[in-house]
Amino acid sequence: QVQLVESGGGLVQAGGSLRLSCAASRSIVSINTMGWYRQAPGKQRELVAGITRDGSTNYADSVKGRFTISRDFAKNTVSLQMNSLKPEETAVYYCNAHGTLFNENDYWGQGTQVTVSS
Repeated sequence: QVQLVESGGGLVQAGGSLRLSCAASRSIVSINTMGWYRQAPGKQRELVAGITRDGSTNYADSVKGRFTISRDFAKNTVSLQMNSLKPEETAVYYCNAHGTLFNENDYWGQGTQVTVSS
C-alpha cells in the first residue's frame, strides 16, 4: 500500500509556470511506474507524464518540451514542472503509482486543481 498526496496546484496566468509535487507514504524506489494524469471537466483522464523504475520518462505530445517529471528518492516525492501553461490545460492533476515487485496495484492521490487563466 502507498498513499499519495498532491500539492502545488493553483491559479496561474497563461504562459506561467507551476510545480506540482506528489508525496508518497513510503519509499518509491520499488514502484514500477509513477505518473501524472489530468482530467478536465467533461473529459477523460489522460496521462501527462510518466517515469519508470529505471528512470525512463514519457510525455503526452501536447506537453513535450514544456513539462518535466522528476523523482526524489530521499524525499519520496515525484514532481511535475509545468512551464508555458495554456488555458486548455486547466484540470485536476492526479499522481499515480503503478506496480511493485510483488503486485500490479494502482494507487491514486486525491488530485490538485490547476487553473490557467487567459
